[in-house]
Amino acid sequence: MDFQLTDDQRALRTGMRELLERRFPRTRLRAVVDGGAVRGDGGAVRGGELDRALWRELGAAGLFALRVPESAGGVGLGLPEVVLAFEEAGRALLPGPLVATELAAGLLGSLAAGAARGETVVTALDEGGAPVEHLASADVVLALGSRAVEVIPAAEAVRSVEPMRSVDPATPLHRTTPRRTRLDQTEQTDRPERTDRPERTDQAGPGRSGLAARLRREAALLTAAQQLGSASRTVELAVDHAKRRTQFGRPIGAFQAVQHLCAQMLVRAESARSVVYAAAVTEDPGDIAAAKLLADEAAVHNARDCLQVHGGMGFTWEADVHLHLKRAWVRAGQWQSAAEGEEELAAGLVSTVERCL
Repeated sequence: MDFQLTDDQRALRTGMRELLERRFPRTRLRAVVDGGAVRGDGGAVRGGELDRALWRELGAAGLFALRVPESAGGVGLGLPEVVLAFEEAGRALLPGPLVATELAAGLLGSLAAGAARGETVVTALDEGGAPVEHLASADVVLALGSRAVEVIPAAEAVRSVEPMRSVDPATPLHRTTPRRTRLDQTEQTDRPERTDRPERTDQAGPGRSGLAARLRREAALLTAAQQLGSASRTVELAVDHAKRRTQFGRPIGAFQAVQHLCAQMLVRAESARSVVYAAAVTEDPGDIAAAKLLADEAAVHNARDCLQVHGGMGFTWEADVHLHLKRAWVRAGQWQSAAEGEEELAAGLVSTVERCL
């Protein structure tokens, strides 16, 4: 089996990188972090607010419609291609609820069409109580229950959450409490169906009880892809700094201790890459859990080692290294934590052993 990228996949990755370098360069990232960004339409972007013009351009480029069938106006590709695109988004530290919007674009109805075009910003609320990102900039919230999936207006969701301090200045968060979707509650208590509950997706309900679980797995994989992109970028930053920074008349990259740090960073990133790419092909729950675990570890530890290579200046606000570390911390707690991933892998091992007995 050949796991090398095809020419089309390489072209997709290159095109996504060029788009982000043109529309979201480092200067734009720093402006977002420092609170002085300017929207694509010329207006000012307040702290944590999404640039709608950039979001629509991403939609026009097909980022959110990569898996939408061509018959429905999408690109008609698969999960491996989405992983490649999201890896580039992670590399550029592109802010926004990218994962939730991509998931919404794959559902049915008007929500999917708006999300695919980048006209509707969708964030997600998980029943486990994880923080909700970019809620103030979202139009709707994709609420994932134990089995059902609901679409809730963002204005309604805001009333039941409160802002919380985010370690990442480009990712505003809101604190929630563990919840069940209203459809889950109705099924559990066998109450008559309410007519005033928020809209639910056409694919939700008892007959499609696997939808929420599938969306969670896909979200974990796409988050792992972003972590992979960040881990790879910090390798580049560390190596570039080690080549340029001199000490005792020599580039610090000539010292063995620095070489070891950079080598370990590369090993983490490439190990995570192989597992993330494989999980995109198999879509196996265990493979996705392993991908998220390794990608989280690579992103966090690579950012820490990159700080070490940069020395004292790596901790300064002007350097970009701390932004990768902060974003990696936030993503590590999204969709599938380390404990949840370990439980998934353990359950898979137990199941395998039982089948062999």
